[in-house]
Amino acid sequence: MTLIDVRSEPLSIDECHRAVAASDKGGVCLFVGVVRDHNDGMSITALQYEAYSSMARKQMQAIVAGIRSEIPNVELACLHRVGDLTVGDLAVVCAASAPHRDEAFRACRALIDRIKEQVPIWKREHGPDGPYWVGWQDARIGGS
Repeated sequence: MTLIDVRSEPLSIDECHRAVAASDKGGVCLFVGVVRDHNDGMSITALQYEAYSSMARKQMQAIVAGIRSEIPNVELACLHRVGDLTVGDLAVVCAASAPHRDEAFRACRALIDRIKEQVPIWKREHGPDGPYWVGWQDARIGGS
């Protein structure tokens, strides 16, 4: 069973690694997204992730299925954090294993890229000018 989850608890790199480890997999690739202290030249003190959790899990499962159809013999796992996070906290952990390193790297890269693009998880950063949603623009502003 594939490890896919959206959680408010701290994430475990080891849990993701264990979920994809197998005796026939010679390559394991991990991506760990960590809350950093800046973005676009602005200081960041904390952030919040919110998600439509049930839809996020379904979309993550669909992404995993798609990658498996493209890259044979790959195992995948992903945990994404929601709630209040501070600088240094783990925000997302993705793992991929495959018989060889090239497939593991490609699968892990595809997993995190597609999650960032397609999964309904939203980030709100807190900086010196107050909190703001990342990647969101009010449709009423500047449009006709």
